[in-house]
Amino acid sequence: MGAAPAISVEGLSVSYRQGAGFLRVVDDVNFSVAPGEVFGLVGESGCGKSTIALQLLGYRPPAMRTDAGAIRFDGRDLLALDRPELDKIRGARIAFVPQNPTTALNPGMRVGAQIDEILRAHGSGDPDKRLRRTLELFRLVGLPAEIQFLRRFPHQLSGGQQQRVCIAMALACEPAFVVLDEPTTGLDVTTQEQIVALLVDLRARLKMSMLYVTHDLGLLSEIADRIGVMYAGRMVEIAPTAELFTDPKHPYTRGLIGSIPNIEDKSGLPARPLRGLLQRHDLPKGCPFAPRCDWALDRCFEEKQELQRAGADREVACWRWPEISVPADARAVTQAAEVEHAERLLAIGNVSVVYGSGRNAFLALREISLDIGKGETVALVGESGSGKSTLARAVAGLIAPAEGEIRLSGKALAGLVKDRTPQERRLIQFVFQNPDASLNPRARIAKALSRPLEFFFGRSSQADVTAALADVRLDGKYAARFPDELSGGERQRVAIARGLIAEPTLLLCDEILSALDVSVQASILALLQRLKAERGIAMLFISHDLAVVRMLADRVCVLFRGDIMEIGRRDQIFAAPFHPYTHSLLEAVPTPLKPSPHRGPGRDAAKAPSAAGCAYAGRCAWQIGDICESERPPWRETDEGLRIRCHHSLDELARRATWPGATITTNDNSGDRRATI
Repeated sequence: MGAAPAISVEGLSVSYRQGAGFLRVVDDVNFSVAPGEVFGLVGESGCGKSTIALQLLGYRPPAMRTDAGAIRFDGRDLLALDRPELDKIRGARIAFVPQNPTTALNPGMRVGAQIDEILRAHGSGDPDKRLRRTLELFRLVGLPAEIQFLRRFPHQLSGGQQQRVCIAMALACEPAFVVLDEPTTGLDVTTQEQIVALLVDLRARLKMSMLYVTHDLGLLSEIADRIGVMYAGRMVEIAPTAELFTDPKHPYTRGLIGSIPNIEDKSGLPARPLRGLLQRHDLPKGCPFAPRCDWALDRCFEEKQELQRAGADREVACWRWPEISVPADARAVTQAAEVEHAERLLAIGNVSVVYGSGRNAFLALREISLDIGKGETVALVGESGSGKSTLARAVAGLIAPAEGEIRLSGKALAGLVKDRTPQERRLIQFVFQNPDASLNPRARIAKALSRPLEFFFGRSSQADVTAALADVRLDGKYAARFPDELSGGERQRVAIARGLIAEPTLLLCDEILSALDVSVQASILALLQRLKAERGIAMLFISHDLAVVRMLADRVCVLFRGDIMEIGRRDQIFAAPFHPYTHSLLEAVPTPLKPSPHRGPGRDAAKAPSAAGCAYAGRCAWQIGDICESERPPWRETDEGLRIRCHHSLDELARRATWPGATITTNDNSGDRRATI
């Protein structure tokens, strides 16, 4: 007989108030998590993942009701406990790591005090003991165990450091179970790699059980033992991780996995999006996935399908799973041809941006020069703090460059948007990373989409709003909703629609896919490629997802600490020679059943680079010596136009490349040589 589960969810059904009635968002969900096990929960935005995660903490917002079920933990039903009893369990026995550390951490409290607050609330000793425990926790999660660091405020930490503080808070009282709700969403691949390595290390050392909620299937393959797949509030498949990726049973699971972008796919073609979109208000009585399923029968629409055994430790809610064959890989969107000689639309010339002044001045961008052609997509990649968003904000006129100029169609733009003409404002539109902050919480979606039409064109209509929503795969009924009535992914799609509705020639996309699940990502990528083809829209596309960049971009610019490390056409960036930093980014990308080579949990601390030398010095695994810290590297350029700023020769950079599937491109007297690594 096996050990009792650490926690079990039994027949859980949850509804949210909507208008005069209630909408069922979780429907008869059952699963358990064993001691020391990591159980992953995946599905499209709005499928009920986060609702279940919060139920494991006993959290019940005013607009929510629990219709049925129980959550068993330590012999008690968490849903039957009152607030004082839950307060004793939360933080002490069950802990929570949120999606967004920026909003989870109190901006007015020092980070050390926030850890101390949890320890004090659960009676963890006197102040000296709590201080020792706080320092121990910071050391455990790879942060500096120093009094000076404890006295920092959240805004003085990087995104990765903030998330490490949240993890330290969750571990403070040594809980038996930890709920992680999208803890790496929005983080760049190197920071994401560090957080996942930290969690893997902590799990091995502390023997914790975890529920890991995410839409990133590649990441989940690195940490989860089993995975539950949800659709429209129902659990449709549960399987061990390796089996789920190699032999998915449910049609929806197959569609999700088929939507995962593969960075090593040299075709660069986006995966096939799932057919249709989730219609929450028009679900059939039977299988909720039936309207989008290629194998659905008439009875699928009428008869509810329960989880049934599909092998050892496997369950699937589809009675046709034994007869469904894995579909051939079909790519629904053709790869956009790379723009070779596009007419120049945007010219960024020697732009530098400085934050602060005097002794507190910080050089965020250093002499950046970059062009974007009409209809061209240029991707900016690099970790948090590299200057990607700063460059986009400078182009949008939200911050003024300290040096250099920005030209649109040959005309110099004023540094700040307030000094630009209405036409210049319309032609450059910004889609921000965080729709929670960029959408007015008090304005309905129809109002949010109508305002650009009214401001730039002096008109707006319901038909325009409905068409804009349809472009981003949202039903027209969403126009009447407020942002807090949408899931995170749905809010991001509204933000994209708002940027497109002004009919810009240049769209600034700042991590617009980071909050979206892979199936919606595939549909948005299809939308962006269609916009390129039909409207000739150009994009400055900021992303930490290099697989997405490989699908969409014509050219790629790699930034690190405000300096360009490498720039070239898409196929050149993903082939050797690589800049050392580009190579580290590629190696950090997780893919299903092919984990990234974790380098350990404590890579945040790095030697600060010299202002005179290479920005990457101190972090570089291929560093030559003192020259990297004392002299700014020269530009190396191939015959095909790839430019790399490095002291190493191109041949040496190509020789050192170990990223799987890369091709080597070097130049010698006999011309171009290519080989597969």
